[in-house]
Amino acid sequence: MAGPSSRQVLSLYRVMLKESKKFSSYNYRTFALRRIKDTFRENKNVTNPEVIQELIEKAEANTEVIRRQVVEVDSLGDGAKKSWCSSAICTQRKSS
Repeated sequence: MAGPSSRQVLSLYRVMLKESKKFSSYNYRTFALRRIKDTFRENKNVTNPEVIQELIEKAEANTEVIRRQVVEVDSLGDGAKKSWCSSAICTQRKSS
């Protein structure tokens, strides 16, 4: 099997960024984008093909996690906000 190529790494980077941009929540989206960029930057000088392959496998697994989380977080949507707003604190603020 051939070692990982820079094209494969760049493609994975782009896919991860694209998937992270699907978060409707600004906080989730910016956190994911920042972590992806920082992690790829930290590992840009890795030259060992075995280590690169391990990093690629982790990134592919994390891409799947991002895809699942986008669906889960977005499915909470207004439900999460409504349950939070039904708390006593939110009710007190509304009545003030």
